[in-house]
Amino acid sequence: MDCSATGKEKCRCTYASCSRRGNCCQCVAYHRGQGGFPACFFSAETERSYDRSYKNLLRDRGTLN
Repeated sequence: MDCSATGKEKCRCTYASCSRRGNCCQCVAYHRGQGGFPACFFSAETERSYDRSYKNLLRDRGTLN
């Protein structure tokens, strides 16, 4: 993966003013540093909740009740 490339037009994050939007490497590093995951790890519906926690990721993927 080219970490200097941006793909804002393909980024699923709904937070349009994010400075990392479209740069997957920066986005993943930032969210992991915050204890969460980027929007693209979640379904579109769950992403809109802005709850980027591991617990919410498991719930979204149906592995947590």
